[in-house]
Amino acid sequence: MSDKSLKVNIQKKLKEFNLEVDFELKKGCLGILGPSGCGKSMTLKSVAGIVDPDNGIVSLTTDEEYIYFDSTKKINLKPQKRKVGYLFQNYALFPNMTVEENVAAGLSKDDDEKRVSEMIRRFHLEGLEKRYPRQLSGGQQQRVALARILAYGPDVILLDEPFSAMDAFLKEQLRLELVRLLEDFDGFSILVTHDRDEVFQFCDDLIILDKGKVIAQGPTHEVFENPGKVQVARLTGCKNISRVEIIDDYHVKSIDWGVEFEVSEKISPEITHIGIRAHDFSAAGKDEVNVFGTNDSSKLEKPFEWEITLANGLWWKVDKKIHEHDFVIPEYLKVDPENIILLEE
Repeated sequence: MSDKSLKVNIQKKLKEFNLEVDFELKKGCLGILGPSGCGKSMTLKSVAGIVDPDNGIVSLTTDEEYIYFDSTKKINLKPQKRKVGYLFQNYALFPNMTVEENVAAGLSKDDDEKRVSEMIRRFHLEGLEKRYPRQLSGGQQQRVALARILAYGPDVILLDEPFSAMDAFLKEQLRLELVRLLEDFDGFSILVTHDRDEVFQFCDDLIILDKGKVIAQGPTHEVFENPGKVQVARLTGCKNISRVEIIDDYHVKSIDWGVEFEVSEKISPEITHIGIRAHDFSAAGKDEVNVFGTNDSSKLEKPFEWEITLANGLWWKVDKKIHEHDFVIPEYLKVDPENIILLEE
């Protein structure tokens, strides 16, 4: 058997920018992270065949190679011919069909009854078979949509902001269900989101898109640990980012915070900014490396963390227990040199 892979190399001219995406997925789930309107959903629609790229190729290799789209060979399979399941933001259930009819949609008459009852069991929809979408909760609707997608055995599942319209409690529940589902799924999946927690939780590999261009790509944990660029650091949740003046190979001055820092790796001339994750500060004595005072700081209590804003604009997050309501801000804070992220514009 040949190596399994999903290859996507497409270009499409859009109103605000040109979309240029190129990746090869060999296993598991790929995350596409980026701000609204950066081309994430357009990429999914091009894989599904809902939208036609101007140029490029989309192909799937399992036991053999299936070309979904190839602009040079004039190949463009209809969505129904691609074994791709697409979970839309609003689930796109048929409002005039019951749960079991929705799950059976798209199946041939020969295999629908057995397959539908199997999916009803798998997605815990027993007792809801005769209900219509309007009679279901958001979580139940999502389970029906996933059951319908998986009923016809897709090779690829596309998830377009699947939790965007949910409250926090339901979101957490369904995230856990989806993690289990994807672990059991033998094909490929792509999750589009602007939520960094979701990509960290679900995705083996990550692409970060900005204005149609891939600005970072690689294993998810590596992209978070070494974002490399200012916009990548922001999109992966780095709250503290400052312009810098380079002092020497291992020292910079933060222009925005007025603090000098020692860093652990040699600074290249391309470095324009540094980033510090909000959890990476700790209490310190005044003679330690990378230490600074905390005068005129303000604190905000949340259920499970304190948010401390320093007078110079730095932001510190400190974990707390639900029953702890007192916190004394230390006189000095420090950040270890290895926790300072070097960034290019």
